[in-house]
Amino acid sequence: MNPLDILNFWYTPPMSEHWFSSTPEIDAEIREKFESVWEKAAEGKLDAWKETAEGCLALCIVLDQFPLNMFRGEAKSFSTEQQAVAVCKYAVEKGLDQQLPIERRTFLYMPLMHSEHLADQDESVRLFEASKLENNIKFAHHHREIVRQYGRFPHRNAILGRGSTQAEIDYLNSPQAFTG
Repeated sequence: MNPLDILNFWYTPPMSEHWFSSTPEIDAEIREKFESVWEKAAEGKLDAWKETAEGCLALCIVLDQFPLNMFRGEAKSFSTEQQAVAVCKYAVEKGLDQQLPIERRTFLYMPLMHSEHLADQDESVRLFEASKLENNIKFAHHHREIVRQYGRFPHRNAILGRGSTQAEIDYLNSPQAFTG
């Protein structure tokens, strides 16, 4: 398995049609095909992929997106999120993000949008705006405002075994609630 295998899978229908509307079948397919790749990436065994822009993008998909599918509803789904954030930051620092087509930067920057650290959220907004990724800018702002207000994503509390504040409970019970 190499970065292009990941990118070809992720950016080709039917997968590209289900990025934000997965099905149990797609989740199972990702787990079957890529769980061993995710395990290697989680252990740092694929760090050589960071040498290229495509490799960084593939690592971000493997470490940030795939676990959300493979382990939906489990704490494990967030277990490699900060590794993906580190890959994203490395790619930006080295200018590798600028080597990717603009539309492919979305999933390179996405780990920052998923982070519960406000500084990462600020960087997410900056990068999506700088790349003029209009479809993502409003979501970047939205995610940042949730983290700014609550210090985290309240919809993750139950999955991660965290208690919720009354303000978070009120938010989660509101029509404005973001549930992932």
